[in-house]
Amino acid sequence: MTPTVVYKTVGLAAALAVAALVARQLLTLVLVVLLVIIVALPLSAAASAAERRGLPRALGASAALVAAFAVLVGLGFAVLPEFVTQVKQFAQRLPVIVAGADRYVHALTGRSTRNLASQLDGFIEGYVHHPARLAGPLEHIGLTVAEIGFVLLVIIVAAFLIAINPTVLVDSCLRLLPPVRRPVARDVMARIRLAWLGWMAAVGIDMLVLGGLLFAGLEIVGLNFAIGFAVFSAFMTVIPNYGSVISAIPPIIAGLAVSPGKAVLVLIVYLVVNQIEGNLILPLIMARTVDMHPGVVAIGLLVMAALFGLIGVLIAIPLLSLAVITVEALWIEPQEARADRERPPTVTATSGSG
Repeated sequence: MTPTVVYKTVGLAAALAVAALVARQLLTLVLVVLLVIIVALPLSAAASAAERRGLPRALGASAALVAAFAVLVGLGFAVLPEFVTQVKQFAQRLPVIVAGADRYVHALTGRSTRNLASQLDGFIEGYVHHPARLAGPLEHIGLTVAEIGFVLLVIIVAAFLIAINPTVLVDSCLRLLPPVRRPVARDVMARIRLAWLGWMAAVGIDMLVLGGLLFAGLEIVGLNFAIGFAVFSAFMTVIPNYGSVISAIPPIIAGLAVSPGKAVLVLIVYLVVNQIEGNLILPLIMARTVDMHPGVVAIGLLVMAALFGLIGVLIAIPLLSLAVITVEALWIEPQEARADRERPPTVTATSGSG
């Protein structure tokens, strides 16, 4: 190889590495901007409601922030202590639960899961008898929590400032486009806003209703840690399609540790509640969101997870609705309109009367 080829190869590799780093940072920036917009939408809606009543927009946005914080704190005080207690108890009993479930699995299939139970027991006992091992993970978690807290603060402040005066930002974005494209872009923004507000309202209502129904059902069948499993399942509703399946696994294992009949009852509770959610709750509260095929949601969820990680999974529906609405407005609808214009007019023959 000549020196020129070597230099070009090294230069190309360096350019690709820089491009990959830039692309990753751009993806992170895009994700943060989307989170800011998602948070700003309900604040802007509250600010607009205050403005219609002759009040300052800042007052409406501030009231929305205070109300959201009060709701979160209230739910935290009402649910979090019991939830944390039950999670700790469940973690302590997990090896025993797995061992109990192993007896029934072995009786039904002839196979044993004792290795899993012993591994869990060894893992938990290792941290109980050697708490110094927690120093490294806790230090890393503390740093991560601090970073997350700072980012959340920036997102809330930016969203609040946008909600106070969103017109300036919207008009500035529209000025980047040719005048002929601005009405379409404004329509796309309005449709995305409606879809995202509907999604946020739907998720909140779904969490409350699903968590309440699961807690009642698990209490009726007499399963321990009912509130912990119900809260966990409520949060998992943010993940479409997969969340309900993942959230059902721990309570079924806990039920199997008691008896196969208890596990069947827990499974029935989750099946009934998810049928109510899928056929009654979601059709009512998701009416304002984009109607997407479950296959599209499943594939899109994997794509968002690969691009943005856990945050991408949690906001997969807004990201997918953004893509769907944009494609419909900029490609599908113009193609259909062009086809309608090019279609020859239909001539209706009329017979005269003599």
